[in-house]
Amino acid sequence: MRTLVLVDGEHFPPVVRAAIDHLPSRVPGAVVVGAALIGGGEKLADTHTSRFGVPVVGGPGAVDALEAGLRAFGPELIYDLSDEPVLDARRRLGLAARALVAGVPYAGADFRLDPPPRPRLASKPSVAVLATGKRTGKTAVASDLARLLAAQGTPPVIVAMGRGGPPAPELIDPATFDLSPAGLVALADQGRHAASDHLEDALMAGVATVGTSRCGGGLAGAPADDTFAAGVALADARPEPLLVFEGSGAAVPPVHADATILVVPAHADPELVTGYLGAYRVLLSDVIVVTMAEPSFADSSAAVSEDAAVSAVGVARKVSIASLERSVRGLSPGIRVVHTVLRPWPLQPISGRRVFYVTTAPAHAVDLTAGHLESEHNCKVVGTSSHLASRPELAEDLEGLDAADVLVVELKAAAVDLAARVALERGMEVVFCDNRVVSTGGDATFEELARATTDLAIERFRTGSSHSVNRDRHP
Repeated sequence: MRTLVLVDGEHFPPVVRAAIDHLPSRVPGAVVVGAALIGGGEKLADTHTSRFGVPVVGGPGAVDALEAGLRAFGPELIYDLSDEPVLDARRRLGLAARALVAGVPYAGADFRLDPPPRPRLASKPSVAVLATGKRTGKTAVASDLARLLAAQGTPPVIVAMGRGGPPAPELIDPATFDLSPAGLVALADQGRHAASDHLEDALMAGVATVGTSRCGGGLAGAPADDTFAAGVALADARPEPLLVFEGSGAAVPPVHADATILVVPAHADPELVTGYLGAYRVLLSDVIVVTMAEPSFADSSAAVSEDAAVSAVGVARKVSIASLERSVRGLSPGIRVVHTVLRPWPLQPISGRRVFYVTTAPAHAVDLTAGHLESEHNCKVVGTSSHLASRPELAEDLEGLDAADVLVVELKAAAVDLAARVALERGMEVVFCDNRVVSTGGDATFEELARATTDLAIERFRTGSSHSVNRDRHP
């Protein structure tokens, strides 16, 4: 097993050479073919590294040295013989993320990280939509991507996975499956999670969708258990020319995708997005969609007249987005970024109606989204709840339904088994509500980058090439 060792100048070279000589006894089958000098120099008396006993490459930084080692030696294993202060936990896992993207296991004295399996299963081009966690807007982005593709005559099949997915992969064709409020309540009566992502995708995007299940998630996003491969086979047999693979929370679809979009909320911690093994998702991706990037309420003069708390939130959000974007571009130069917001879009007309609006959006954002409903859809919002993901609080909020004549609700969490059921029992109309992606800044609009990313996936599929960090990544 061709092994690249990572070494530093904080160790005395004879000690490093002894460790290299002993490595086959620690890792059976390991054959050290080279070393990457990743930093430090306290115990290097000169620049000659021949005393390590193997060929050595380096670079201006640890990442450069690792990548030089990958190119020079084509290793099947990377073994880390470095330590503090050259590598702390975050930098070490950052190197591990690059190794995993390259398909090489990364090991050390008391750990081993293997690349998550991502076999090529599809016989047609594919785009993956990943996220850094739950409630990021990932399903909205995947649905918008599917609608754009369908509008240009190339409808995809979405393969989604979820913690509430079906026991076996199932195909939902919106042309034949009953996705009405009553139909979904009937599904919930069968013990099903009637607001699972694949049902939401099929309803909101209007394209065929395959639902699969997954449980658990590793540091690099691998599910502990899933039915995704069988779902891909089901979708692959369809006539549609493209596939969209949708992740679940921070879990990554466990199959190869020709191009990848990563969804990151504007409030995400840059250290977790680009540090540790969060870097793995960024390095896999061609485009970053920053969601919930609401325009700042504060700029010089406005900050004086606006409420101080609101202005502070606006400034913090502006700083947060800038910091997040710097971190992403620093990790993966050349990656494309778009800033977006999500806006509610009822699937049926609600003009002139009294609306009770239920969402998973946080309480501080409900006034904004409810205002959008009123201004853009000519309705009167008479009640709201931001507790769609909290059944006890939602049940309490629904006591205010009597003031409305229509329930407008996202298809998530308790939307069906609680919100829609209660409304239907009271004889109210139920209208499901999508969240549409609206571009607010960045390198291009979401629509432009979505189409370009799909074109990139088609080209990579045609040529048999794969994504490579900082190369062939300009959609």
